[in-house]
Amino acid sequence: MEMISGLAAVILPVFLLSGLGYGWGRRGLPFDHVFITNIVTMVGSPCLIFATLSKIQFAPGRIAVMAEATVACLVLFAVAGALALRLLRLPAKVYLPSLAFPNIGNMGLPVCLFAFGDDGLALAMIYFAVTTSCQFTLGPAIAAGRLRPGGLLKVPFVYAVAAALLVALLGVKLPQWVANTAALAGGMTIPLMLIALGVALAELKIANLRRALGMSVGRLVLGLAGGWLVAEAFGLGGAMRGVVVIQSAMPVAVFNYLFARMYDAAPEEVAGMVLLSTVLSYLTLPFVVAFVI
Repeated sequence: MEMISGLAAVILPVFLLSGLGYGWGRRGLPFDHVFITNIVTMVGSPCLIFATLSKIQFAPGRIAVMAEATVACLVLFAVAGALALRLLRLPAKVYLPSLAFPNIGNMGLPVCLFAFGDDGLALAMIYFAVTTSCQFTLGPAIAAGRLRPGGLLKVPFVYAVAAALLVALLGVKLPQWVANTAALAGGMTIPLMLIALGVALAELKIANLRRALGMSVGRLVLGLAGGWLVAEAFGLGGAMRGVVVIQSAMPVAVFNYLFARMYDAAPEEVAGMVLLSTVLSYLTLPFVVAFVI
């Protein structure tokens, strides 16, 4: 009974807020995706990263290990995904970003927060920052068929992470108004992400049910297995191990659909993967969380 109560405390807030967004979308109530995406990407997430990482006392080695484990996960997902797509004779331009980049923001951050507290959120932020930096550069590059390295300079998460780690490592005491402002602005991020996820799910359509289902299962299995293998290879334990596994096991990120639509890379196919993998993850997430905690 205690285990069920603990799982409910982790999982239900994610379900309820994303469910609120889904109901909002199904009712056709106004929701400005562009504004929400921009305010979360440009303001909320960087402030949340800064507010979280700047107050957590991490040893530099622990930060490096978490970043290295994240990169290892991404490389594993990309290589395994590329090989699978080659065998299936499916275009990497359409499907590889969805296999490589999980939804570590909308779903991963709140789950890690509720499962492991502030320590888990800080670790998840490192995974989030590394993955998002890669996603905002390599994701569009794969979908568009060309790489723009300068795109990394436009990702605000990079500067937020650098500033937060500098403050934390140097032991700088921030003025209270700076800390409060960052925490207040960052506090809107997770609720808005979850509601936006629900609204997006209400609006997405499945183009090819059989293929979308197969690819969705592939993302979840690849993520869980890959996260576990990397955690084993790095000898991770505790919250760090849990965060790596949870973040890796997340469904297809909504941003993959946005990039596919932006570069005309079969967005209807990607939409089906986002929708089905998220629905499936609602069923698998309690077992994943139970496995790591």
